Amino acid sequence: MTRVGVVGAGLMGAEIALVFALGGLEVVMTDLNDDALQRAMTRLAALLDKGAARGLYTADQGRDALARIRPSANLSDLADRELVSEAVFESLEAKQAVLRSLDGICRPDCVLASNTSTLPISTLGAALAPARRGVFLGTHYFSPASRMQLVEVIPGFDTDPGVVTRIGELLRSVGKAPVVVKDVAGFAVNRLLHAMLIEAVKLVEEGVASPEDIDAACRLGLGHPIGPFALMDAVTSDLCLQVQDILHDAYGERFRPPALLKQRVAAGYGGGRGRPGWTGGKREPSNGDSQA
Repeated sequence: MTRVGVVGAGLMGAEIALVFALGGLEVVMTDLNDDALQRAMTRLAALLDKGAARGLYTADQGRDALARIRPSANLSDLADRELVSEAVFESLEAKQAVLRSLDGICRPDCVLASNTSTLPISTLGAALAPARRGVFLGTHYFSPASRMQLVEVIPGFDTDPGVVTRIGELLRSVGKAPVVVKDVAGFAVNRLLHAMLIEAVKLVEEGVASPEDIDAACRLGLGHPIGPFALMDAVTSDLCLQVQDILHDAYGERFRPPALLKQRVAAGYGGGRGRPGWTGGKREPSNGDSQA
């Protein structure tokens, strides 16, 4: 595969495009919003400058990678792609709408991949014609995708095993470490992660320890690069609550979101850019934040 497409120019979509461009592939990055495309290209240029300054690659290599990303507001520009990765926001309806559009645009042998963190792949694949489902699977990247190596590869009920092998080889060729995970809600990493996040919030609810001390305990005692509360501030508690609602629907009481998390999100203490969070908006140094 040498021609790749990405749908969605948000944080994840843009960085997925960057991963493939740095790997030498030609990328078309689409979004319905021209402003979003421009912001994404500006952000990627800044990321590449930082990477060159850190010695990850030369300035020329960074410029060449950016030149391999072609922004477009037209999905039809994906018609000649060999792989298209959908990276719109975490909504079943939105993702299925994109997949239905791609089904009618992309060549029959084009592999379609969804960067969902929680939604079952076979449920998403129901939006596709039966003939397309054999070349559809999930590829769950972690944020920031340009730095985090792990990608969960999730075959659906109808995914051809050969497609899983091809995508694994492609991901390894661009510096990623794929792991194959069964198609269940939350896959593997988010189930592990949110079990920890729920218990961390319960420790605060019960007055066992402060968010700052729990973060320090996880970093210094468990060797985690970032504590659970700093992580929730980075990815936003809003997103964590959304994921936990999905997991709770799928698995019951063990993933019920804590009352304190719901209360803080409703009060606007979700973290993220420009909003207060658990750690007062202060980010811990880390080698890369995981995506919830």
